[in-house]
Amino acid sequence: MNVFDFDNTIYDGETLVDFILYYVKTDYKIWKFVPKLVYIAIKDKFHLFTVEKAINEYASFLEGYYVKNTVKKEDVKRFWDENQHKIKPWYEKVRRDDDIIVSGTTDFILEEIMERMGIKNYVGSSIDSKTGKFKRLCFLENKVKIFKELYPDAHIDNFYTDSMNDRAMMDISDHVFFVTGDKIEQIK
Repeated sequence: MNVFDFDNTIYDGETLVDFILYYVKTDYKIWKFVPKLVYIAIKDKFHLFTVEKAINEYASFLEGYYVKNTVKKEDVKRFWDENQHKIKPWYEKVRRDDDIIVSGTTDFILEEIMERMGIKNYVGSSIDSKTGKFKRLCFLENKVKIFKELYPDAHIDNFYTDSMNDRAMMDISDHVFFVTGDKIEQIK
């Protein structure tokens, strides 16, 4: 089976960043969180997070914005109406019905695009909508833990990613493909 990271692998960009930018254009209340989100994005870009630090860093945004300003399904649909074109065309050429997407993106954002793409098997980070706390963070070594919990009998033939952050997923895959833009290079 093929397993894929989503952000910067299948999707051309960081979904959460694009989603926040969508809200920056539509909801002034998010502006007070922008400095903190920029700080988090820089730390993420330079791989300065552990799972625990990522959970703590995102907590103030999630508790302060996500919980108080309930994200509506209509917003997620409009977001994907604007951003679905960022799905990289190469994916459709390798897509199989048993593909699994394993992403740090939150499941409430992934759900809509997975349905549109006809992907039945996916897992993302999950947030409690009442508290804003992570129920699970699908990031770094947690991706393997969550993947094995949800798909205990799955064997990964091919894993596609854009980041060495996915080293743990690479280690349990027969073949690994590194994606840079639309260029795909087998590295294992």
